[in-house]
Amino acid sequence: MFNYTLRRLLLAIPTLLFIALIIFLLLELSPGDPLADMPLTIPPEVREQMRMALGLGEAWYIRFYKWLYMFAVIEPSHVLAGMTGLDMALEGPRILSWQTRSPVADIIAQRLPQTLWVVGLSYVLGVLVAVPIGVYSAYRQYSWFDQAGSFVSMVGFSLPTFFTGPLLMLIFAVWLGWFPIIYDTTLVVDDWSTFLEQLRQMAMPVFVLTLYNAAQISRFMRASMLDNLNQDYVRTARAKGMNERVVVLIHVLRNSLIPVVTVIALGIPTVFTGAIITETIFRVNGLGQLLITAIYASDIPMVLTLSVVFAILIVLFNLIADLLYAFLDPRIRYD
Repeated sequence: MFNYTLRRLLLAIPTLLFIALIIFLLLELSPGDPLADMPLTIPPEVREQMRMALGLGEAWYIRFYKWLYMFAVIEPSHVLAGMTGLDMALEGPRILSWQTRSPVADIIAQRLPQTLWVVGLSYVLGVLVAVPIGVYSAYRQYSWFDQAGSFVSMVGFSLPTFFTGPLLMLIFAVWLGWFPIIYDTTLVVDDWSTFLEQLRQMAMPVFVLTLYNAAQISRFMRASMLDNLNQDYVRTARAKGMNERVVVLIHVLRNSLIPVVTVIALGIPTVFTGAIITETIFRVNGLGQLLITAIYASDIPMVLTLSVVFAILIVLFNLIADLLYAFLDPRIRYD
């Protein structure tokens, strides 16, 4: 297992380098000018100096190398220094956002808690809701619970978040006035009343994302359970007089989780990158909204950094999913 993990990590290095290069070249070829919003009264020579200050006067391969060095060496040292409190940050230029002229890593660190509060909580709730529903729906196939669960899952999976989000805002915020329309990212939770206010403003975006995540995962869980319930080992276990709860919750559930683990693991990176549509609708100042703003402003350092971080998370959780296969099924060996 150790050798397999090491091989995968070593293989991930050239893969991520290639991904970063492709993203960088696509951003280079994309239309848009970071100085487009500047006043037209700025003299051409001053505008050219501003472009040079952003590093746009250098060749693309030099700018890519500088960004790669800062991303792989400088920024991790600053992140570790901020997490540990030790003076271990390396000297050198950092990746700066063209919009704010602030370090990209610092901006991401400021936005990440908002994303984890909303998107992370909704994903955890979606998994906790989806797995029991999928298991019981498969065990009681064609029952009223299965029919109701299938209906809700189809509705949740079919309706996009840009429809359910405004619909909930219209009903519960405008008509009933139960929840605030705008998400207040400046709210500081320091007592019981502010905690309740935080729960109120999180309720609608969390529900929208929980419904979507639970609908998707529960369908996979139900299909996998139905496939395993008809296997020979289940009939053999029942013929031996094994307790039905043990058969379903230990043997069948463990084998059924193998394909579902892939869906859950590959969905975790979306927690860290944010739900772009939902965060935009509810004005959640998270990473998804940050990415949209950076794209509109042609902020290449911000877009490139966020995209590569997302790629790293996908590669990492792909590896974690493969390792979990061996844990769930002892027959799977990688060495």
